[in-house]
Amino acid sequence: MLMTMVVIYTLFVLISIYVSVMQIGYINIAKRKKAVLLSDTKFLIAGNYAVAKEKLSIVNSFVDYLMFVAWIGFGISYLQSSLFFENEAIMNIAIVMGFLVVNSIISLPFSYYEKFVLDEAFKFNKSTKAQWIKDTLISFVMTLVLGSLVVWGIYSIIISFTLWWLWSFIFIFVVVILINMLYPAFRAMFFDKLTPLEDEELDDEIKRLMDRTGFVSSGVFVSDASKRDARLNAYFGGFGKAKRVVLFDTLIEKLTTKELLAVLGHELGHFAHGDIYKNIALVGAMLFAMFAIFGNLPESLYLELGISKSPYLMMILLLLFMPVLGFIMMPIMGIVSRHNEYEADKMGSELGGPSGAIELANALKKLVTENKSFPLSHPLYIFFHYTHPPVLERLKELGVDVGEADKTALEGTCEAEI
Repeated sequence: MLMTMVVIYTLFVLISIYVSVMQIGYINIAKRKKAVLLSDTKFLIAGNYAVAKEKLSIVNSFVDYLMFVAWIGFGISYLQSSLFFENEAIMNIAIVMGFLVVNSIISLPFSYYEKFVLDEAFKFNKSTKAQWIKDTLISFVMTLVLGSLVVWGIYSIIISFTLWWLWSFIFIFVVVILINMLYPAFRAMFFDKLTPLEDEELDDEIKRLMDRTGFVSSGVFVSDASKRDARLNAYFGGFGKAKRVVLFDTLIEKLTTKELLAVLGHELGHFAHGDIYKNIALVGAMLFAMFAIFGNLPESLYLELGISKSPYLMMILLLLFMPVLGFIMMPIMGIVSRHNEYEADKMGSELGGPSGAIELANALKKLVTENKSFPLSHPLYIFFHYTHPPVLERLKELGVDVGEADKTALEGTCEAEI
């Protein structure tokens, strides 16, 4: 059984890397051909940025695989032998959190490189090293505190119920919902400064838009995201009356009022169609599958690992294989999500009135330009990674003539250089 799990994880890594290599080869050819949506210079820069990110992803995959082999081979048993607490609950929490802390430390160089080398080179990063250290420490402390509480909850369920995996799934599903509800508040408390939207005219326009779809929120807020990053974004967070509309200050700066309303109309389309609940249901299905599988592993696996069956071991195995099941589920979630995006685009354009489609299309073009998003991708990469339809397809659905992209990149060979 252990060898089967290693083979499955190995296949997952190899397929992930293969998809990334195909994407790199495709972009390296496409970026030298006729530019789409962007100027020739920006098209090339966006291609270089996409390739650089994918190369980093490949290195990350290699390291993750080495860590997986290390944890399975000796890491878990070493962690168990290195920690000792008389209280069994504390012992289980310490081992699982030790596992998470080690993985977090290993990921730090990648986080630093992405922020201060990659994003710096492409003029995205606005954060200082002091800010990054502060954010990292806050995230680390939050992970320790909240993670320990979640681990304690699952441990208590495992030792109390025969069908522990089912009750653990319910517990984690509730935690996921609570995170979605509390995310805006936590982000405002520890990371971003949120201030009420000062532009009264824009605020009134947004509230009229929300009234038309029955969206009730606790207010429209502006995030000072520009102190960390130059990308454009916005999000709706929370549930019920605690919902917030949060606009990045970078978004307000770059989009016109009509374009901004078109983007918000798109997000309100998700609300009107219940997409938030559909996405939560999909996440719930994935979590259920994970707990069902790892709650019924054969005893022989634990014998092969040389470690007695224990709550901490079951939790670590689940955490190790979470990316595998996520990768398998992603194409299904992607198909559903891409369909939802088309429907949200349709509603966003309708809410914008006669010029709604044009304004949304203009906003999408600006998002591509400002976020240096390369508008073309290999079909295999789209299948495994895209939660949104390719921007060219979205623009076509909105009735915008974007011309035909040069598809000969698919006929070329992979070129790994930038």
